Amino acid sequence: MTQKQNSQQKKVLLSAVQPTNALTLGNYLGAIRNWSDLQKTGQYDCIFFAVDLHSITSKFDPKELREQTYFAIATYLACGISPESSTLFVQSHVPEHTELAWVLTAFSAMGELSRMTQFKDKTSKLGERIPTGIFMYPVLMAADILLYQTDLVPVGADQKQHIELTRDLAERVNTFVGKPFFKLPDVYIPKVGARIMSLQDPTSKMSKSDSDPHASIFLTDSDDVILKKLKRAVTDSGTEITDDESKPGVRNLLHIQSAILGKPVAEIVQTYVGKQYGHLKVGTAEIVTDCMKPIREKTQELLKDRGELDRILKVGAERARERAARTLQDLYGRLGFLPRL
Repeated sequence: MTQKQNSQQKKVLLSAVQPTNALTLGNYLGAIRNWSDLQKTGQYDCIFFAVDLHSITSKFDPKELREQTYFAIATYLACGISPESSTLFVQSHVPEHTELAWVLTAFSAMGELSRMTQFKDKTSKLGERIPTGIFMYPVLMAADILLYQTDLVPVGADQKQHIELTRDLAERVNTFVGKPFFKLPDVYIPKVGARIMSLQDPTSKMSKSDSDPHASIFLTDSDDVILKKLKRAVTDSGTEITDDESKPGVRNLLHIQSAILGKPVAEIVQTYVGKQYGHLKVGTAEIVTDCMKPIREKTQELLKDRGELDRILKVGAERARERAARTLQDLYGRLGFLPRL
């Protein structure tokens, strides 16, 4: 059985993040590590990429974007993504993504796009100067997913609305062409590590764009910086270390430990009976640094050889384009477009 035949029998699992050198512990535990774990099972046809086209929907610097894209790919590799086992590439290297996005604009409505939660959140801070790219962001995301006939999309709970829109657009296209064409993707949300919270506001998700530099742990942070940030982490009133909703700060640290160690939170709580919050913070810092240090060092090693990263991305893009072109060519024929000569 060829690799191509084998991949066609597996469910397609696809995920991506915006390229940035500010990837957080939350990005790792909530997304990238899960990609690696799912890849290792051998049960899925995995597709992972850096969505650089999405990155230009807000203010950006071209030089930084280029460096951040290399950093993101190096990080994926350092976290265990294998270019031999998975299809790994950069979004802009596969122009079929934007071609399909344009087709999907014909099946989307301005009203539904304006109701997207992330669009409302972002535009509430921009006033009247709202980039069209932010408005169309979920359509391009839908194209990213549907282009590869994706079955499963590992996303955080805050992205579920985008997957619902993707399914709606797929169903409209399917109805228009008169038969099932696109698969309807399902959300895959890991039970552990799907949502790591801010160290300074544990009721909000840890974010790489947080204005408070002490709120997030970045994959580039040194051991000393990680320790300082966790020592400053907001906990709660009282002294008992417990997994209680009334103590979101304490819960966050416990859940970070649980996600990294793969242990139940209740088991971790037992190790802190009679101890104070300071013990929890230092203990969490030790666990996080042990986890992050080898990733940080491997990422820096990979970044020294840009030629090898380019080679990996070229192979991944060729593999992705072969699949994407099949989907697009078939769809164009069903839409009545003339064949490309």
